[in-house]
Amino acid sequence: MGLTHFDENGKAVMVDVTEKKDTVREAVAEGRIFVNKEVFRAIKDGTAAKGDVLGVAATAGIMGTKRTSELIPMCHILPITNCRVNFEMEPKDCAVHCTCTVKVTGKTGVEMEALTGVSVALLTIYDMCKAMDKTMEIGEICLVKKTGGKSGDVYNETRGGQRKELDIL
Repeated sequence: MGLTHFDENGKAVMVDVTEKKDTVREAVAEGRIFVNKEVFRAIKDGTAAKGDVLGVAATAGIMGTKRTSELIPMCHILPITNCRVNFEMEPKDCAVHCTCTVKVTGKTGVEMEALTGVSVALLTIYDMCKAMDKTMEIGEICLVKKTGGKSGDVYNETRGGQRKELDIL
């Protein structure tokens, strides 16, 4: 499959999805922010000076998914039907793991929305905790899985996605 965001002259264009059928589509993305012990404790105990870090970050992640088309030039505006942002505290790595799941019934997928949701949620954690640690690291952001649509289901085998039997030529 070639690059779909370019016309025959190499000019960037939005993909025309007019003729595509509406289908239920879902995408899951994940990422982590690595913090120092003081920040980890403050987030876990709910004692950060700026308040409920994970509650605010979850709200920010949801807002990010809804504004993806304003940030990524060739993304379509999508009527998102569901979005969940979840966090898991990882004491061994002094990290917060974020997962964003986005659903839509539409003509195009929500991978970019899920990736944006994770990114905005993790950036919000950084913003709320930067007074305690300016060396936090955000990383490991990736698509875990996507379902629905013409290209079918895709699972990132190196992450939390389920294994899919692959036909290798």
